[in-house]
Amino acid sequence: MPTLLIVHHTPSPNCQAMFEAVLAGATAPEIEDVRVVRRPALSATATDVLDADGYLLGTPANLGYMSGALKHFFDQVYYPCLDSTRGRPFGFYVHGGSDVTGALRGIETITTGLGWRRAAEPVRVTGEPDRAAVERCWELGATLAAGLMG
Repeated sequence: MPTLLIVHHTPSPNCQAMFEAVLAGATAPEIEDVRVVRRPALSATATDVLDADGYLLGTPANLGYMSGALKHFFDQVYYPCLDSTRGRPFGFYVHGGSDVTGALRGIETITTGLGWRRAAEPVRVTGEPDRAAVERCWELGATLAAGLMG
């Protein structure tokens, strides 16, 4: 059974709302035979990444960059997973107070280095997530999970 790994850093109610929407989309009743594993960024391991077939990442934008927790995740898994995970699909969402550009750029740079294939447009939200933002998160989760269905 294919596995979607959701790696997230969820320190705020806004990030929590986005995470819950992504998870709801990934586990929607229409999604069949896809295992969804969720890990906080500080707990996710190279084994988690190697055991998964696709990835969904979530982070706040802190001081113009992804959270330190997500950066720590990438630092821990980059070399152990570099050759074995090339071409695997991924997607991501970012929440910020005013600007998420640096976080987007950082994630794109690292995932390009890993050779991961972006399977959906990132969801970018500044301020409180409105209904449309939550729906985009749901769609992101559903898209990544559906792409893994046999």
